Amino acid sequence: MTPAAQRATIAAVQVLGLAVWFSVSAVVPSIQAEWGTSSTQAVWLTGTVQLGFVTGALTSTVLNLADRWSAQVLMGASSLLAAVCTALLAWFADGLAVALVLRFATGFFLAGVYPVGIKLMASWAPRTNRGLAMGLLIGALTIGSTLPHLIGGLVTLPWRDVLLVTSVVGVLGAVLAIAVVRPGPHLARGPVTLHPRYVLTMFAERGPRLVNLGYFGHMWELYALWTWIPAYLLHSRASEQLGDVRSLLVFVSMGLFGLAGCLLGGWAADRYSRRAAAVTALSVSGACCVLSPLAFLAPAPVVAIFCAVWGASVIADSGVFSTALSEVVDSRFVGTALSAQTAIGFALTVVSIQLVPLVAAASSWQYAFLLLVPGPVLGALAMSRHGR
Repeated sequence: MTPAAQRATIAAVQVLGLAVWFSVSAVVPSIQAEWGTSSTQAVWLTGTVQLGFVTGALTSTVLNLADRWSAQVLMGASSLLAAVCTALLAWFADGLAVALVLRFATGFFLAGVYPVGIKLMASWAPRTNRGLAMGLLIGALTIGSTLPHLIGGLVTLPWRDVLLVTSVVGVLGAVLAIAVVRPGPHLARGPVTLHPRYVLTMFAERGPRLVNLGYFGHMWELYALWTWIPAYLLHSRASEQLGDVRSLLVFVSMGLFGLAGCLLGGWAADRYSRRAAAVTALSVSGACCVLSPLAFLAPAPVVAIFCAVWGASVIADSGVFSTALSEVVDSRFVGTALSAQTAIGFALTVVSIQLVPLVAAASSWQYAFLLLVPGPVLGALAMSRHGR
């Protein structure tokens, strides 16, 4: 296959394999109605996925799995196991305890899909257009993560059937990864010696440290927004105007406009610099955080435009951070570095996801997203000191 075909295939695997990530988050109201769980309990249906991902990514980091194992097999097997866990939840879960165990396991296996996919994409992209290639990959992540909202918005299905559909999608991703994807020529290949302390070496160097700090600020905002934007819209003044199209608005603004933002951010990173692209995206999404109380009171058309801008900007820099990190670390341990970056970043998402509804309960959903402002601010400050 040509490099372009391999890049497209890797992106397709991300869309398919990551469809199970927010599959439960998209049907939380139905689960709450059936199981009688509170909002505080239900938030852990997302939180445990993030914790599982962190655990899986840390395991991969310590064992250098993404650099020592066949990348396409690791990605395919991980996608398959995440899909199986989601199907088991749909078939057998009758309460929160079983569901949380299976969601944790889902997140654990997804750590073998996302960071490994980033490494594979980097292996097929020279530095001159790696930013755009990474933008494509993160755009695929965005579409895959929001796909359950599309499924639930287009067809009225019981929540268990929504999970089963996304499980089948994940299995297709696994088959595609193992059968078609192969590593490319632009990263070091060959045997890699076990180096469990490489993550400490990485953070001791200025370039990787600044890129990671920028990424951590970005992650503080990203998944909390993706998790709670449906609740924000539900309680907003435009809720009745939006009606049944809320789920579609989430998919379009966070998914389709997110994809456009990823591609634009990747293009800007190649055309101008990694630093300029990241700082611009962080500045725009940070401004959206600040303006979210005003948007909460706006009519539906204004809310839709606001969500589109936020959905595009909040993810536009994600591929930029992956690109920048792949260029400043030891090429033998790119997979390990990316796994460590995502592990810590996703650990932060657990905190911000938990805190947003607490702020909403203490004040209202109008002010809940103000909690996210420090993330893009601190991330922009870190990346403004990055030299490329």
